[in-house]
Amino acid sequence: MQRRKTLLCGISKGYENGKKAAAAEYRAAILFQEGAAGEHRRMDNILEYLEGSARAFPDHKAFEDENCSCSFRELEAAAKKVGTALARYDCRDRPVPVLMEKSVSAIQVMMGVVYAGGFYVVLDAAQPAARLSTILAALDAKIMVVSRENISRAKELEFSGKLVAEDQLFAGEADESLLHQIRLAHIDTAPLYILFTSGSTGVPKGVVISHRSVIDFIDRFVPTFGFTNEDVIGNQAPWDFDVSVKDIYSGMKTGATVVLIPRKLFSFPMLLLDYLEERRITSLTWAVSALTIVSTLNGLSYKVPGAIRRIMFSGETMPVRHLNYWRSYYPDAMFVNLYGPTEITCNCTYYILDREFSIGEDIPIGKAFVNEKVFLLDEEDHPVTKPGMRGEICVSGTAVGLGYYRNPEQTRRAFVQNPLNDRYLETIYRSGDLGFYNERGELCFASRKDFQIKHMGHRIELGEIDAALEKVKEVLRSCCIFDEERRQILCFYQGEIDKKTLSRMLGTILPDYMIPNRFIQVEEMPLNKNGKTDRKKLMDSITKRRK
Repeated sequence: MQRRKTLLCGISKGYENGKKAAAAEYRAAILFQEGAAGEHRRMDNILEYLEGSARAFPDHKAFEDENCSCSFRELEAAAKKVGTALARYDCRDRPVPVLMEKSVSAIQVMMGVVYAGGFYVVLDAAQPAARLSTILAALDAKIMVVSRENISRAKELEFSGKLVAEDQLFAGEADESLLHQIRLAHIDTAPLYILFTSGSTGVPKGVVISHRSVIDFIDRFVPTFGFTNEDVIGNQAPWDFDVSVKDIYSGMKTGATVVLIPRKLFSFPMLLLDYLEERRITSLTWAVSALTIVSTLNGLSYKVPGAIRRIMFSGETMPVRHLNYWRSYYPDAMFVNLYGPTEITCNCTYYILDREFSIGEDIPIGKAFVNEKVFLLDEEDHPVTKPGMRGEICVSGTAVGLGYYRNPEQTRRAFVQNPLNDRYLETIYRSGDLGFYNERGELCFASRKDFQIKHMGHRIELGEIDAALEKVKEVLRSCCIFDEERRQILCFYQGEIDKKTLSRMLGTILPDYMIPNRFIQVEEMPLNKNGKTDRKKLMDSITKRRK
């Protein structure tokens, strides 16, 4: 009982901080929330977060990386310079790929793209050239912004547009008149960014998210969890992964500081914990895999960073064993399980942990954020409400994305009319995730409906891995399966090629997180009565070996 009281006390502190956040948000927003006549109007451009904080907290540190930092005033000034330079390339309503490492200068370029009227697409230079070239072909962009260290990498890619060096964009001055004209033409449904997820046909899908969707989500997210300008947000997620959107725009909205944690530190938990303590990080919104790195190696026995008061996780199911480890060291912190695919702008549900969980117990994904509708449909498109019955998780509301970029076929499959509504247009996103209600009436995640999986915090189409295997001439047939029990991608293949060579060859086509964890060579692929690869038999063969 005492433990429960302590937890609820921590949660109530979070809500109390929410009241402080509301005051801070008002101060940060007052200059753009009122028109000339003092009438309230709603935001329609994400840049208003930045501009509001630049006026309310001009000298407050906005972003900090290993090497430098910038205040909100400096971020706004730099972004306007970049926006002016990019506007001369006619970026309005066009994608602008950004091939830069996660850094202060990268966020300045990203916001500069928005000032220029375009939408940014962050690319990870560490991904295989073939995949990056495929993404660039889908974008058909006129220009690509490249950092100095990635110039040679950019030249390896298939890109017919113009390469623009990052340094050039900061050289000139901001043209306020030009930027004002661009802003006048803006509408809130204009795209803000594209994030590419795995595609079942072997071609990555570009999810398009608008200003309106991000504003709608962040305006609910920030007060729900009590973010304020006093927070220091420890950013773990890469900027081509939607978890980072919560960090970036929660900071901009409230005037909080976003500290970019170097990727290399996640290989050295003790150095990571030192970093969190030195920067006085207060809030973690991390992928589950990042949190479990620390708990697996018992990192908190070395050091418990003292400022952390909010720990949020998403991307895949949090193992209760690892959750309880973190809670034992942070009994007064707010822990939140977040759920939602990229297509609905980060998250659609949340669950603030208010009780103990035992190993094997399902941690709920909770309830929908305000202004989002989340419901379950069965195979016949009937609503599922009875506890224990599974249904596909479907979402509607402003946070639903604009579809897949230049991919109408895939868009039509996933973004559809709500089958429960025959009265007016209501687009829903069919997630492909299966969920159920527990006996408490709380929504829980069950599994995937198809061959799309969640692995290491990423949504992966197994079909994309299969498509990559087809490019290896020594592989006659292949089939990838996800082992739910051991959280591993298994690759069954037929052909004369050793496992190490096959893994190395796939590494030239796929990002690291999509490389199978195990390769199993078979003499022939078992077939079912319909002549298709018998996945059950393949998995049964693995189960028998374990016995």
